[in-house]
Amino acid sequence: MDLLRRAGKYIPARGPPLPFSTDEKGKLRPRRTLASRFAYLRRPLRLKGNSTISVPLGVVILFPCIVVILILVLFVRHPSSSGGRILMPAGAPPAIRKISEKHDKVFVTGCLEPDTSKPRANAAFVVLARNKELDGVIESIKSIERHFNRWYHYPYVFLNDGDFNQTFMDTVQKYTSGTVEFGKVGEEMWGYPDWIDPKVAKEGVNKQGDNAIMYGGMESYHFMCRFYSGHFYKHHLLEKYEWYWRLEPEIKYFCDITYDPFLAMIENNKTYGFTIAVKELRETVPNIFRYASAYRRLNNLTSQGLWEMFVEPQPDKGPEESSSSSGRPAEIDPEAMEGEKYNMCHFWSNFEIARLDFFRSKEYEDFFQMMDRSGGFWMERWGDAPIHSLAAGALLAPRDIHYFRDFGYRHTTIQHCPANAPARQLPRQPYLEMTTVDERKRQLEDQYWEDFDPPKENGVGCRCRCDTDIVEVEGKDGSCLPEWVDVAGGWASP
Repeated sequence: MDLLRRAGKYIPARGPPLPFSTDEKGKLRPRRTLASRFAYLRRPLRLKGNSTISVPLGVVILFPCIVVILILVLFVRHPSSSGGRILMPAGAPPAIRKISEKHDKVFVTGCLEPDTSKPRANAAFVVLARNKELDGVIESIKSIERHFNRWYHYPYVFLNDGDFNQTFMDTVQKYTSGTVEFGKVGEEMWGYPDWIDPKVAKEGVNKQGDNAIMYGGMESYHFMCRFYSGHFYKHHLLEKYEWYWRLEPEIKYFCDITYDPFLAMIENNKTYGFTIAVKELRETVPNIFRYASAYRRLNNLTSQGLWEMFVEPQPDKGPEESSSSSGRPAEIDPEAMEGEKYNMCHFWSNFEIARLDFFRSKEYEDFFQMMDRSGGFWMERWGDAPIHSLAAGALLAPRDIHYFRDFGYRHTTIQHCPANAPARQLPRQPYLEMTTVDERKRQLEDQYWEDFDPPKENGVGCRCRCDTDIVEVEGKDGSCLPEWVDVAGGWASP
């Protein structure tokens, strides 16, 4: 035994370790190696009681841990970003980057005490709706009244391709603080024009439905897009107005608008205002750019700086790509016109504040007539948003456009909602919406907006409380904010 003790004590360090060692009392004990300590992880576990297949215990323990780690990595990093951008929680106001004020700037940063002493602009809200959309209309009116019109009381014009029933008209007037007019859209503005064969047009619409193009198979959707593209501003109820603010059913505003945007547009010599710019579905407008580009060419129009927002940037070609060096003719892009290709960007026109004389101008009317006669409203699913946008690109300059970045706005699953401006928030005046009969519910509705989001650096909003179930559009794939920033003068902050 003494020999064994001595052998365990004096074995050369470079030799293999013996399977035993001595403790402080000199007794022999089995040497515990790292492998022996985790030997239990190799213990086989049968998948079932009588199964011949077994899995090591270590695999069973480690597998769920690995899954959890992978989920966390995927959650905090953007899946399409090679740089591993960290995602903000859905809907949270992003860290705002300042945009150059070369051509445009936010009219009011943060809150003001509403100045209702000035004369109102010659303007109205315009709502195209049907009787069955009453609930969505109420939702929109309650939102715009709470956040803006409770101070300014601008009138409303409601339009319908049918007749409004008495219930719709009576109910709407309970929610509005301004005067209300109801009108019908006549056959000359709604439906198939007299110069097209209805059978051919219907066949084009039905084909789009067969091809599963979004809204392409809905005849009424084509009617609506054409109406908003070239007819709404000609309706007799709008003839007396100079400005309009478009409202849709089921929209939501998030921020208090404590100034008059119509007067601000006038004072800053603006023509068209937007709050969201996104990309169109390519399959809905395959030939729209062909005709818009032809309009510019036929009228000898040169860009005033806005057209570039809607054109894909030209790639830099090296000498090796030229036809002279390769000996082959340059490849022709079948979708390009005059060497330009549509990038699908457009101002999302379900919200827009605009000067009506822009649409009433001869230049815009000529543009609409050319687009209309092409048949694109029927053979394709041209929306009023790209029509308005491409017309603006052809006829206006960046200085004529205003980005209402301080407006928080949501329609369907797309929203823009800014961070609140630091040191520019004011106490909120309660707004108890009296059409809500339940007193407790009325109080809760108002208290919800009392708890607005905390300010953030470079924020521009006033008492905004953003929805958190969807991502802010400014940093979302498909947003055209970068294209707007390029023509507006670039970023002013990192």
